[in-house]
Amino acid sequence: MTFQVYDTTLRDGAQREGLTYSVVDKLAVARLLDDLGVGFIEGGWPGAVPKDTEFFRRARTELELRHAILVAFGATRKAGLAVEDDPQVRGLLDAQTPAVALVAKADLRHVERALRTTAEENLAMIRDTVSYLVAQGRRVFVDGEHCYDGFRFDPGYTTAVAETALAAGAERFVLCDTNGGMLPSQVTAVIEGLVARTGIAPERLGMHAQNDTACAVANTIAAVEAGVRHVQGTANGYGERPGNADIFAIVANLQLKLGMPVLPEGCLEQMVRVSHAIAEIANIAPDTHQAYVGAAAFAHKAGLHASAIKVDPLLYNHVEPTVVGNDMRILVTEMAGRASIELKSRELGLDLAGHPDTLSKVTGRVKELEADGWSFEAADASFELLVRSELPGAAPVRPFTLESYRVLVEHREDGAVVSEATVKIRVRGERVIATAEGNGPVNALDEALRVALSRHYPELREFQLADYKVRILEGSHGTGAVTRVLVETAGAGRDWTTVGVHPNVVEASWHALVDALTYGLDRTRVTGGTAA
Repeated sequence: MTFQVYDTTLRDGAQREGLTYSVVDKLAVARLLDDLGVGFIEGGWPGAVPKDTEFFRRARTELELRHAILVAFGATRKAGLAVEDDPQVRGLLDAQTPAVALVAKADLRHVERALRTTAEENLAMIRDTVSYLVAQGRRVFVDGEHCYDGFRFDPGYTTAVAETALAAGAERFVLCDTNGGMLPSQVTAVIEGLVARTGIAPERLGMHAQNDTACAVANTIAAVEAGVRHVQGTANGYGERPGNADIFAIVANLQLKLGMPVLPEGCLEQMVRVSHAIAEIANIAPDTHQAYVGAAAFAHKAGLHASAIKVDPLLYNHVEPTVVGNDMRILVTEMAGRASIELKSRELGLDLAGHPDTLSKVTGRVKELEADGWSFEAADASFELLVRSELPGAAPVRPFTLESYRVLVEHREDGAVVSEATVKIRVRGERVIATAEGNGPVNALDEALRVALSRHYPELREFQLADYKVRILEGSHGTGAVTRVLVETAGAGRDWTTVGVHPNVVEASWHALVDALTYGLDRTRVTGGTAA
């Protein structure tokens, strides 16, 4: 039986606190999921949620899916109501999707206390709705809500729910760990118990896991190893409470660890791009430490790791990063040894293998600076400038020399707070004095420096301050604390990050700003710009 990868980012994933998709957002996410190669995309609950109804209407003309089948989600008919008279069942048909997913109670306690109906009527509701939708030409999946808890409470009734759904024509019966409380061994035990009681082939079962025990992905893999051939998840694990099983980790584990080609050829390497694009649409910062797709998923810090990686990258990488669209990174920290510095420099296009003295100098300098609070983990541009300054025959890399700067902050009578900065520098033999205002001292200093340099370096107009982060270093206290500043700059089709450290936040910012402009001008020169 064909393995099915079923994504529910647009329905279950959208229940994450603080996450709201517009219809346009949902269409964009669906296209990205199709790029990933999932087999099914659950688009929402038509008839119950107006936005979802509109999504399915627009999807009919605006979505051209290459890999995925669109699925409408809903519930079985209401108790005591004929299925053909149920408006939400009609909404499922009106969505005109090839497939439909139905949620059904699989725990007797929920049937009696939440639905407030009888065990027999719940089974009839499942039977009637599935058979009706199948007769209308729809492929039907049944999600057994609270299935694991229900089986552990009353295995006979949960078994009857599964048998009823499949006998009525459901393509798969999905065991849902709705409360997210299961562990892998418990998942395996329930699946094996259900199969033993019914004789149902495990291939006709599916798995939907919430992440309340941080075991959602592990539980899903355990279900597959028990024979299940339908898995559900959400992009980046989005969902209610701690979330759902992360669809990216699921498919990567299945394909790379279990050797199951669950995605079309060439799709696995789209994972990082799709993950980050969906995070942008959701307005949620990507998790840098997320398995497989996080920016730190293949980042190495310890010098011992780097020494081994220099010999063979797979000695400390569990898979080749490029197979999921990621890349290996070497972090430069106080833990870095010569191998880390050499590998990181090579990553930045600077080969220190033939310069052992320079390599030793840079390694020692990094350790000294890190001891004073500097950090180059997220500041590749500052690290590259440091390496370049130590290379044999290196010319001065700064585009100017500082004579002095001054920053004033004025609180005016009307309540406005304005900062003014004056810089005095020498650039290409000329003494330049420039003054500018800003909404804060750092902004004013940045503007004044740009004014002073702009006549000699007009390409500075392309550089924009994209992000500014300030951190008080551990072990520092009060107003005399040591401050670390990270500045992210964008321009000329790329972005770069620089760092500055000092007890004075303005001076720390100055170091980071100077590095940012120096690096940007140097890159412009290297790539054929006008900077000297």
